[in-house]
Amino acid sequence: MHVLVCGGGGYIGSHMLKKLAAGGVELSVLDNFSTGHREAVRWGTLIEGDLLDPASLERAFAGRRFDAVMHFCARSLVGESIAQPYDYYANNVSGTLNLLQAMRAHDVRRLVFSSTAAVFGQPVSERIDEDHPKAPINPYGASKLMVERILADAASAYGLRSVALRYFNAAGASPDGDIGESHQPETHLIPNVLRAALGSGPALKVFGDDYPTPDGTCVRDYVHVDDLAQAHQLALAYLDDNAGAHAFNLGNGHGFSVREVIAAAQAVSGQEIGYTVEPRRPGDPSVLVASSEKARRVLGWSPAYTALEPIIASAWRWHRAQPY
Repeated sequence: MHVLVCGGGGYIGSHMLKKLAAGGVELSVLDNFSTGHREAVRWGTLIEGDLLDPASLERAFAGRRFDAVMHFCARSLVGESIAQPYDYYANNVSGTLNLLQAMRAHDVRRLVFSSTAAVFGQPVSERIDEDHPKAPINPYGASKLMVERILADAASAYGLRSVALRYFNAAGASPDGDIGESHQPETHLIPNVLRAALGSGPALKVFGDDYPTPDGTCVRDYVHVDDLAQAHQLALAYLDDNAGAHAFNLGNGHGFSVREVIAAAQAVSGQEIGYTVEPRRPGDPSVLVASSEKARRVLGWSPAYTALEPIIASAWRWHRAQPY
């Protein structure tokens, strides 16, 4: 099998490359490195290109036969999407359309798409399953939901087989510590908490302590990046026998508050981690916790990491080794 991984220089994409390579899959990697890292592309053949440039996509597909595409390219910062919605719709929607058109032109009929829990907006139930109302409250979530609709239409019109995987909060690092999470700027909680513990990052800020949650801080469902990669492998296999457009929610099913994450990081690192409380950020729901029962039942997905401290411990091993 030959898989094109779009965005393989990114956090989840690089972990996906590692897992696919371990399974003997032939890999090509498309990335423009606007946010990804060249050093993270350790597996596969690199094709530098941009989804917003149809000519570079044509070069990527020409002369190669891909059995499937995994699509991780996206702009993904909620606050930035509110400030720069045009950029998000251009990159996440128009870029994906360009990719889909290139796939159709070259008869590539299977896609695993990186979606997000942000398609749901404010939760109306304790656990969010696939049937939960979809009412995104920021352009990032709206752009991903638009792509999901495009994939459904593509299934009907062109026979494209696809799976959209709606991640909750991706976290952790490869257990052997060779790849991990690095963004510029870093906006994700766990790496910012750990960098604060190391004294290598900015002062830690907690955005809002007046949410309707037990301790007033946002509650999120943290799912380990290796478990996400496993779900992608299962989704790709699922498309062998299942036509149409499908969607699955991916989380560990447990919610942890910002303050609980800080406490767990203190336990793992042995460091006291101070923080200041800032006003809420626009577009942040108070609670996002997944029901992943469908992924478990249909895909056979069984996440290895369900407790918070082992997830943070894997990230801590990677961050401690970085030359900050």
